[in-house]
Amino acid sequence: MKQGEIWLINLDPTLGSEMKKTRPCLILNNNTVGKLPLKVIAPITDLKEHYRMIPWMVILGPTTENGLQKPSAIDLFQVRSLSEKRLVKKLGSVKGDVLLSCRKSLDVVFK
Repeated sequence: MKQGEIWLINLDPTLGSEMKKTRPCLILNNNTVGKLPLKVIAPITDLKEHYRMIPWMVILGPTTENGLQKPSAIDLFQVRSLSEKRLVKKLGSVKGDVLLSCRKSLDVVFK
């Protein structure tokens, strides 16, 4: 469970507008921080065309490396820490350029 990996994660139970169900998520936290069995993640959702205009969405196409099946978007507005027990199955990973785009999107969220 390392930074840049995409895992299928059980996000339920949720409240309000939080992303629900078991879905792909990107692990964001640095591998050297934290002693608790927690991961900082961003959920991944199906791509809607208007997401291309939203600065906290990072667009991902499906590849054999990332394990996604369809065009998707990482939602950096819904970042959260979760127990490692919620992680179901590793799907793949992304390269540093995607993580850099995520950092830039988080900059927009936290500015």
